[in-house]
Amino acid sequence: MMNTQSVKHLSDVVIRFSGDSGDGMQLTGTLFSDAAAVLGNGISTFPDFPAEIRAPQGTVAGVSGFQVHFGSRPMATPGDYCDALVAMNPAALKANAKWLKHDATVILDGDSMGEKELRKAGFATDDPIAELGLEGHNVVMPRITSMTKEAVDGLGLDAKGAAKCKNMFALGICFYLYNKPMEHTFGYIERKFGKKNPAVAQANVRALKAGYNYSANTHVFANTYDVAPAEELPRGTYRTINGNQATAWGFIAAAEKSGRPLFCGSYPITPATVILEELAKRRDLGVTTVQAEDEIAGICTSIGAAFAGSLAVTTTSGPGLSLKSEAMGLAVITELPLVVVDVQRGGPSTGLPTKTEQSDLWQALYGRNGEAPMPVIAASRPSDCFHYAFWAAKIALERMTPVILLTDGFIANGSEPWCIPSMSDYPAIEPPIVSELSGDRYYSYDRDPEVGARSWAIPGTPALEHRIGGLEKHQRTGAVSHDPANHQTMTELRAAKVAKVVDLVPTQEVFGDRDGDLLVVGWGGTRGHLQSAVEILRAEGKRVSLCHFNWINPLPRGCEQIFARFGRIVVCEINMGQFAGYLRMNFQKFNFEQYNKVQGLPFTVDELVAHFGSLLK
Repeated sequence: MMNTQSVKHLSDVVIRFSGDSGDGMQLTGTLFSDAAAVLGNGISTFPDFPAEIRAPQGTVAGVSGFQVHFGSRPMATPGDYCDALVAMNPAALKANAKWLKHDATVILDGDSMGEKELRKAGFATDDPIAELGLEGHNVVMPRITSMTKEAVDGLGLDAKGAAKCKNMFALGICFYLYNKPMEHTFGYIERKFGKKNPAVAQANVRALKAGYNYSANTHVFANTYDVAPAEELPRGTYRTINGNQATAWGFIAAAEKSGRPLFCGSYPITPATVILEELAKRRDLGVTTVQAEDEIAGICTSIGAAFAGSLAVTTTSGPGLSLKSEAMGLAVITELPLVVVDVQRGGPSTGLPTKTEQSDLWQALYGRNGEAPMPVIAASRPSDCFHYAFWAAKIALERMTPVILLTDGFIANGSEPWCIPSMSDYPAIEPPIVSELSGDRYYSYDRDPEVGARSWAIPGTPALEHRIGGLEKHQRTGAVSHDPANHQTMTELRAAKVAKVVDLVPTQEVFGDRDGDLLVVGWGGTRGHLQSAVEILRAEGKRVSLCHFNWINPLPRGCEQIFARFGRIVVCEINMGQFAGYLRMNFQKFNFEQYNKVQGLPFTVDELVAHFGSLLK
């Protein structure tokens, strides 16, 4: 399948697939990404879903996109601007024209460019190319829908069913243009449709081949392009994984390491639902899931499971975290092992359900009544969601505390190659379970003096009957206590237990030189963009470094020493400055400047480079 004529070799390429929600652009982008990953390319993806559940067809509000960045090295971001745009209708073209590079290729479905479709998308003229100022781009306008119907003719599909295969025709065009083999996609189609609907399987294969052959036979592209495999990837077995999948698997790994059953009680909410769905598939690994009727029921079932001896997990996004706040306080006072996953999205309220943001940090740190401290951890890319989910579970189980794991819509839906780890490289998890009585009676709030964790007696264990609950308890017996001094002691004990988690946290590191003119500070899912911008400036000789945080509460050791070695510090985050405010509280002698964005989109490397450059002048 490799095209060898007029092949240009590139180090990386960004493609954006875009169309109506029903055009299959997410699948098309995923299949292209998988094909690139199988060949050994580094990849990073960015699914961009419309915020409305079902916006009117053909409108800009209903456009769904999928961007893939693949290259001959590991890809840290899905790219700022695209080398190729596949637009299945005028609305997709209008919504994404601003993301085109100056020499980008634009592939349009010529059948969708009628007057009705143009007006629906908001074009004022019948020439969308001129109206958007795209005359200098390489615009290709094959009749994708018509040629797809011709390719699948005779297979018994109705007109609507035949038209649904047009995304495969567009994928075939891209496979030809970027010299990617089709065999992996053939295998997917066969597994998906081969047995239950052979005609649909055959139609998709025909459409895929037709798109490839159209490009090969019509010579509409002056060149094709080839991107060599990534040589910097460590040896190992790889698969493509998104952040939500990685989070789910991290919990499964932690449950296996700890010997405790895994329970997830959750209410479906965008963009966190996939974690619940992924866990629900693994009953074979002892995972129990409950799709609760609301957010409060979800976390309360998980607290009950933790009391009964399970590694308990509940998943949500911003508004759901608000609803869970009282129950999180219950988990704090009962000191039970629970992990709360918050996949952050644009807010407040319903906000931007499908768009990314980092605006739940203060809610995670302080959003509970009373003194209710909890460890807070933030993942920074799709694949390391596995790592931080594992560690969140380890801390919850060993330190007998609820833990919040923050991800966001960008890394939860985005995907990248993941080197499947050996579980022998991960530490043991040893919950403080007590299995028999020692002494005259069991005291439920007796603690390990080194780490502050209380012991964990599983209900039903003979002679270990005990009480816990939402009322303040005596510091040793667990009996209800309203004594003022006891409440002071218990409040301090719970805070000290969380503070001692720092002993498990790696010392804070710096990417780049240990001193310089500018220190860029970030946390969570902004890592890829910030590091890419810092790398560009460092290549230009600028004295700039990156300090990126995954451990939020408690903060790692070594932060103050790092901050002291730089002339200026700028904190970059997808909110209005929550982490900057948190750092000011903890390190008052430093001046933390801010660079913030709240557009439902990640940073672009270009805008970061420009801003950091202005600070260095």
